[in-house]
Amino acid sequence: MPVGPSSTLRPTSKAALLFLFGVLCLALSGSVAWAGTNGQDGSADPTQIKAEDFGVSVAVRDLDAGDSSPSGHPSPRVNPLADTPGAGAGGTRSPNAGPDALTGRSQADGRTPAPGPVFDGTSNPTGCSGCTPPDTTGDVGPNHYIQMVNATKVAIYSKAGALLTPAFNLSTLFTSGSCSTGNAGDPQVLYDELADRWLLSQFTATNQLCFAVSQTPDPTGAYFTYAFTAPNFPDYFKVGVWPTGYYVGTNESSYTAYALDRTKMLSGDSSATAIRFPGQTNFLMPADVDGSAAPSPQGGLFYTFKDNLFHGGADRLELFQLTPDFATPANSTFSPTATIPVTSFTYTVCGFFVLDCIPQPATAEGLDPVSEWPMQRLAYRRFDDHEGLVGNFTVDAGSDRAGIRWFELRNTGAGYTLHQEGTQAPADGLNRWMGSIAMDVDGNIALGYSTSSSTDFPSIRYATRTPSDPLGTLQAEQVMQAGAGSQTSTGNRWGDYSAMSVDPANDCDFWFTTEYYGATSATDWKTAIGTFKEPTCPRDTTPPETTITSGPADGTTINTDSVAFGFDSNEPGSTFECSLDSAAFAACSSPKSYSSLSDGTHDFEVQATDGASNTDPTPASSSFTVDTKVRGSASASKKQKQKGKKIVVKAKVKADEDLTAKATGKVKVKKKTYKLKPQTKAIGSGQSKTLKLKPKKSKDAKKIAKALKKGKKAKAKLTVKLTDDAGNKKTTKLSIKLKR
Repeated sequence: MPVGPSSTLRPTSKAALLFLFGVLCLALSGSVAWAGTNGQDGSADPTQIKAEDFGVSVAVRDLDAGDSSPSGHPSPRVNPLADTPGAGAGGTRSPNAGPDALTGRSQADGRTPAPGPVFDGTSNPTGCSGCTPPDTTGDVGPNHYIQMVNATKVAIYSKAGALLTPAFNLSTLFTSGSCSTGNAGDPQVLYDELADRWLLSQFTATNQLCFAVSQTPDPTGAYFTYAFTAPNFPDYFKVGVWPTGYYVGTNESSYTAYALDRTKMLSGDSSATAIRFPGQTNFLMPADVDGSAAPSPQGGLFYTFKDNLFHGGADRLELFQLTPDFATPANSTFSPTATIPVTSFTYTVCGFFVLDCIPQPATAEGLDPVSEWPMQRLAYRRFDDHEGLVGNFTVDAGSDRAGIRWFELRNTGAGYTLHQEGTQAPADGLNRWMGSIAMDVDGNIALGYSTSSSTDFPSIRYATRTPSDPLGTLQAEQVMQAGAGSQTSTGNRWGDYSAMSVDPANDCDFWFTTEYYGATSATDWKTAIGTFKEPTCPRDTTPPETTITSGPADGTTINTDSVAFGFDSNEPGSTFECSLDSAAFAACSSPKSYSSLSDGTHDFEVQATDGASNTDPTPASSSFTVDTKVRGSASASKKQKQKGKKIVVKAKVKADEDLTAKATGKVKVKKKTYKLKPQTKAIGSGQSKTLKLKPKKSKDAKKIAKALKKGKKAKAKLTVKLTDDAGNKKTTKLSIKLKR
């Protein structure tokens, strides 16, 4: 909300003051009550607002250069309690509050990445010709960056920082109505990644919200334009993209939530409507989707924060869901979905609507911390295992020094809970405020903000964290743009907001924009647009492939109780974990040896983990059998009767596994020895076979038979060798008496 340097606060309506005075009384009494007519969902009954002044703009690339003349805007930042005792500040905070409990966690090991390209955006007098603040906002698309400032200038850049068309007044896109005749400010720009379209908006002094929706992904083309008239001045409005609508939070006579019919607005349908729910006790920041993974098609989310002294109850975050029914507006609902306790904080930096709290060098003029309300954005992103929301607001970090309370909420299926929170306020004397926060595809978080002190000009800084950092911490910050001057106007206004966004082209590059001064002056503000990214983003999510390079092949049998496996990965530098027989995986290196293995089947597995911590989900494996013993036996009758002239010596072999049996032998009669003809047989598991050995020569058989007939003694000695498929051998010696 811009304000001229000599502007004063504008009183709100009597109805607004009565409502908010009642809210304040409830808060100071320590009680909590949902405002609204139904008392259950925290809101009044829904009302429908029809779009007005629908039009189709000329293409931005065809606008005349004269469409960019500066325009001022005198509207102040509205204090809804301006006419109450102490302007609403009395009794709402503890003076000279002690240090915020989370400031000690504001820095972690490691360092925020240095900025990439940083270039100047729109500045005064191109902006609003002397008004403050610029209300700097911006968003990034696949090929463009759009920045908007008061009141209301639109600048479209290439990602290299080249201005593609002259900066132009947003009103020039509208063909009729008050949206086409003035540029009141409070700009909002959003890239709708779910539709690959752009949304530009501002308000008017006649209580209208003006929206321009690009007809194509090219923001230099033509736009569908819509106006929605609010029943009260829609101050400080903020917009979020959600599948089921464009959702808007405003500061009116009470804090109000809207849902706009996104489907019709994208298609250029002039019958688009909005659903309105008033009645809340602090500003409602709508959730805004980052990434191409959309949330489930339900109502849009909003959040606000509440302070125990000002609002009653405990310090907390509150989540709401607005579920619109554009066909039957009465069926629309606006309901609280979660109350989330947070670490205690001191509400407002120097008191409610104390606008000159942030010191600067070389001037007695202070700057507005805008610490009453949430800061944009409430950034949403869907991950594989959870949904995440990140947000921020300004608090007193101690002794009236501004710090930024930031948080991350997660929903794993049972609703949103607090995952982490922190207060960015390192012990260096600087004030940090006017934050904006976002989260990239890997869960890295970036918080951008302004800094200032009595000895440090207002500057632009940011800090990041990775998922591996300790919870609630940010890494040491970086300077994106050092300020070289202070703002000396008596308006005090700074910001009133900034914008952190994530590049949809890679879901990694953060883009941040806000204001600074190049030299001390009253209103000659400048803006900067800068980018940076975590160097590991996008994180390598492709797992490595593990291969076994040596050792028993899958399905083989070995006849030793020791093995060694060699293995490798397709990603150099990988580490490995091994498992034998379903034991827990443990770190190992190639080759991995095992000894004293029992006979039987064994299962070896090895998995690689690459440098990005991706682990092979399908480990390489080998199932092998250790077989060190022959499972079979050889036997023979100790006395074997021979008939006639035939001599046959028999040995019986029983096999418990597949094996080969070979029998050799000889017969000795007195001092004479006769060789037997060897016999070999394959014997299957579970089978028994008889090996029959005969003398090699038929005349030897006759001689043995003749000796037996004469009553001489004859003895056969057999050697039976059993060999299994694994190559194990077993030898049995048999001694047999031959008789007649």
